[in-house]
Amino acid sequence: MNEKILIVDDNKRNIQVLAGFLSNHDYHVEYSLDGPKALDWLREEKFDLVILDVMMPVMDGFQVCQAMKQDRDLKDIPVIFLTARSDAESIIRGFQSGGVDYISKPFNSWELLTRVRTHIDLKLTHDQLKTLNLNLEHKVLEKTAELQKSFGDLTKAYDEINQLKEKLQSENTELREEIKIHKNFDEIIGQNDSLRKVLRQVEQVAGTDATVLITGETGTGKELIARAIYKNSNRKNKAFVKINCASIPATLIESELFGHEKGAFTGALAKKIGRFELAHKGTLFLDEIGELPSELQPKLLRVLQEGEFERIGSNTTVKVDVRIIAATNRNLLDEVHEGRFRSDLFYRLNVFPIHLPALRERKNDISELVHYFVSRSSEKINKEIRSIPADEMKKLHAYNWPGNIRELENIVERAVILSSGTNLEIGDWLFAREKAKTEEGLKPLEEVEKEYIEKVLQHTNWRIRGDNGAAIILGMKPTTLESRMIKLGIKSYKPS
Repeated sequence: MNEKILIVDDNKRNIQVLAGFLSNHDYHVEYSLDGPKALDWLREEKFDLVILDVMMPVMDGFQVCQAMKQDRDLKDIPVIFLTARSDAESIIRGFQSGGVDYISKPFNSWELLTRVRTHIDLKLTHDQLKTLNLNLEHKVLEKTAELQKSFGDLTKAYDEINQLKEKLQSENTELREEIKIHKNFDEIIGQNDSLRKVLRQVEQVAGTDATVLITGETGTGKELIARAIYKNSNRKNKAFVKINCASIPATLIESELFGHEKGAFTGALAKKIGRFELAHKGTLFLDEIGELPSELQPKLLRVLQEGEFERIGSNTTVKVDVRIIAATNRNLLDEVHEGRFRSDLFYRLNVFPIHLPALRERKNDISELVHYFVSRSSEKINKEIRSIPADEMKKLHAYNWPGNIRELENIVERAVILSSGTNLEIGDWLFAREKAKTEEGLKPLEEVEKEYIEKVLQHTNWRIRGDNGAAIILGMKPTTLESRMIKLGIKSYKPS
């Protein structure tokens, strides 16, 4: 680790406590007793993070932070404020001056450590993005210079420049997404034996280049496991490119995977680089591989076997070095027996299979998952939920969860929105659809759906649109909800 932290505080006792604790966790810690000296030190040496006291003589913490943000060489260093004041005005002023976080005195050591780690990780990822941008921009400039020197092969040089720009855009997108999901490992929640087995398999296969096939029902977290493999692999500093084979029309998926030349087909107005080329030296995640059209399966098999292919409209062979992780909610062996999936492709993909258990098979993880999703949803919608009553948790344990973890996350978020107080409320209406399917003597499904929608409308005071409207809670477009209301005979009005 040994990332370098500067503590700026006029209280030596605070510095001793902070420096001792952070040094024990492998951080290199320096300190300064006032703002001007701290700024001089920051200009002389490289630091990864600054912990800054607010109340100091000569220059207060806000002034020091503002000076850093106005300095081109210091503006990207994250600043965490340490303050005895936790009023809204001080907090807002801290963020306005350029701080990324604040911690109130007396501070909790483990809270401090968590926040320090988070912001250093974000800075490292941000630095990686900047370096990648610089390297690729230099390559673009080099190719431009070649173009200016020689007019003999303008088309080739122009194409190479466009390819580099496209690669820059793609890798920038992936790295920005990486910043958002940099805590993916923390999102793999649970202690169930079947999940522990999966994580052991991830550890075993991550360091190899073996092709991995992840299977499991919809909503079990297959992409999360794919990213965990990537993050622990030798290719973690290269691109992670993903494609959902089910979400792209069959007529376009070949172009998405392998690219095409200009004029290769109607509408091909420019050359396109496919996902395989974008993932060169990195990892390609093929989600819903069972939906891949049969006519493309031989071409994918060839890439897996030989590491080469041709773009649509080209006779030039492109060679790539890509690690493949595939995922499916289908039983591919059954698909092979039914003639819908090639057996040789299946065996090439199934080098290292990982099967994710359904949520109903790991119900002892539900409580931990619920607490995690409540915390995340509360922060997302800025609503405090302090406790989850035992009766409400019992309802969640009793449900069968056909949509698995994704369904649990959505149900918890809706419950957070609809809870009237600081206790989580899981209304029986949330499971009305399941009851209509599993219990005898209940009302027709459309009647249950009508009651379900009316209940949500009552909670929103019959408001359909907007952030707190019924459409958001129900996961529908407002126009779709209005159509369902007309069909079900629900009048759009607010009760008097």
